[in-house]
Amino acid sequence: MNILVAGGAGFIGSHLIDSLIKEGHSIVCADKLVMGDANIEHLKSNPVFRFYETDLAVTENADRIFAENKIDAVFHLAANSDIQKGGKEPGIDFNDTFLTTRTLLESMRKANVKKMFFASTSAVYGEMPDVLLSETTGGLMPVSYYGGAKFASEALISSYVSMCDMAAVIFRFPNVIGPRLTHGVIFDFIKKLEANPHELLILGDGTQCKPYIYVLDLVDAIVRLTREFNAGEQVYNLSVKSEGTTVTKIAETVVEELGLKDVVFKYTGGDRGWKGDVPRFSYDISKILATGWEPKFTSDEAVRQTVRDVINAN
Repeated sequence: MNILVAGGAGFIGSHLIDSLIKEGHSIVCADKLVMGDANIEHLKSNPVFRFYETDLAVTENADRIFAENKIDAVFHLAANSDIQKGGKEPGIDFNDTFLTTRTLLESMRKANVKKMFFASTSAVYGEMPDVLLSETTGGLMPVSYYGGAKFASEALISSYVSMCDMAAVIFRFPNVIGPRLTHGVIFDFIKKLEANPHELLILGDGTQCKPYIYVLDLVDAIVRLTREFNAGEQVYNLSVKSEGTTVTKIAETVVEELGLKDVVFKYTGGDRGWKGDVPRFSYDISKILATGWEPKFTSDEAVRQTVRDVINAN
């Protein structure tokens, strides 16, 4: 297939492109390079890779890509990926996530493209700490602009699937980590400890516990579940099979891998790191496990491997 990967220069998108090329697909990558182009530098000389630096929230930009390329499917990963940043500037999530979704769907409709993968998030569920979250859990009330923009995008995709006879696969996943990581708690802890190896400031009380999935496990699931697009909309929770990892455990792992001793942890207090953060949740992933996919890494293993990835990349 000739696949448009929206947000393909990002952390997850660039790994996905690597895997899709290995599967024999040709790639059109569109990204406005908020985080730069380092993740796709190795792809630029590949004859099956074509790149557009563009803002896909603008209708003319998206239409041009569809006009210049015969697109068979869209893998939509274009979004604001930094919840804290979006919390300070709501327009980022509205533009980079929701408007991009709307523009892509309209361009697909006009070009008669019927297949979409959408990278959604556990944040669409909001804060339901005592509920085992499944794909059919109701009463969803996102507590961050990030989650709200993803939830609104899902609703819009659902309507286009119905009205335009499209096929969509939607993954709701939690924190994704691994090589090429550019922000997040692991990245922040390493940078802080490199600057001051004696003390580490931790947001919240350190008991926040979330599942962390290794990016290559996620990409493997995306590729597997999009080899065929069945009619209608398929939604999957995606995560690890193990319990999550606490923020304090992440800090301890970073300290161990950096070979540091006697680091003092200082906490800002409270049960979460910032407004809009969901400190803990429980995920039901039985639906995707039934497809035969399984993650290779537990949450703790993914954290440790990612710490090593980031350290080695420095």
